[in-house]
Amino acid sequence: MDLKEARTRIDSIDDQLTRLFAERMGIAREIAAYKSANKLPVFDRERERAVLNRVEDKVGPELESYANVLYTTLFDVTRSYEYRSLATGSKIGDAIRDALRNTPDVFPSRSVVACQGVEGSYSQSACDRIFNMPSIMYFDNFRSVFQAVESGLCRYGVLPIENSTAGSVNEVYDLMKKHKFYIVRGAKIKVEHSLLAKNGTRLSNIKEIWSKDIALEQCSEFLGQLKGVKLRVCENTATAARMVMESDRNDIAAVSSRNCAELYGLKALADGIQNNKSNYTRFICISKNLEIYPGADKTSLMFSIAHKPGSLYHVVSRFSALGLNLTKLESRPMPDTDFQFMFYFDLEANIHDEKVQRLLCEFDDEFEKFTYLGSYSEII
Repeated sequence: MDLKEARTRIDSIDDQLTRLFAERMGIAREIAAYKSANKLPVFDRERERAVLNRVEDKVGPELESYANVLYTTLFDVTRSYEYRSLATGSKIGDAIRDALRNTPDVFPSRSVVACQGVEGSYSQSACDRIFNMPSIMYFDNFRSVFQAVESGLCRYGVLPIENSTAGSVNEVYDLMKKHKFYIVRGAKIKVEHSLLAKNGTRLSNIKEIWSKDIALEQCSEFLGQLKGVKLRVCENTATAARMVMESDRNDIAAVSSRNCAELYGLKALADGIQNNKSNYTRFICISKNLEIYPGADKTSLMFSIAHKPGSLYHVVSRFSALGLNLTKLESRPMPDTDFQFMFYFDLEANIHDEKVQRLLCEFDDEFEKFTYLGSYSEII
């Protein structure tokens, strides 16, 4: 058989596949109507598994993995078509549409906001970027910020989620699995660290430096040049500056922002001591209620995936099929489970797009632990 003849035969087979595909989708629509009338879920894991087993047995060992990929994709397409055919509501779909209808056109300029740390912290700087006139309540730790929002004590909370040098703030990601909230805004803040000490203190006098662990890591190159100096971890960079101010010692310093020098009556022994001069931290603004403001072009999701080959690809390929750009993928182990992970996704996705809303409804139906975290814009 020559190449031309082979391609002619493939074209003939493709024609048959196209006809059978259309016929299959028509039957799928009938099945969707039956499921709707009998209040059955669109996603049927047991049925899909049975089909895969039957198909793999028919094609044999050489082709079974390829058949698995083909039919898994076919299931995704069919399921999406069933959702579209039904055009019925879902909890997530209804919540998104309600938020799009009821959220004001303008983000609030003032509100009660929870932040971790004290005055002068980078969280405060992010809060001031997001709100014009925030009333800030400070808390000792990230957990308390989530609890303040969850309980209704504060309408919003501002939390760091990722640094361009030190990476993700793992504690925040772990807490995200335990609390109910939505992301309504994001902000990216440039982080510039200074070494602050009391007036009259020289760099050669310093025996101990205090700061947040991530800040110390971000300044590791500068700090590594200081011989015999101990590092002490504090809750926050601004807290470290305040502790230096309140201490009776004259041989300590804090890695903190230049803003804290004036705020706490300290002087800068060195400025710009971070390893990377282009050092940014991303913050999220969370709310107890779902709010989607105009301009929301980023969507965040969180769910667990079965621990088996191809599971993550199966999800990511569905983003790609809709032309959605995946900008963040973070995995965190789930406590008390055997090799199970919770995955966090950031997508460039227009939540007004019905295809995006349908995809979220599909995920909610398909995955046992799925959370839509919100759609929002990020201030840069």
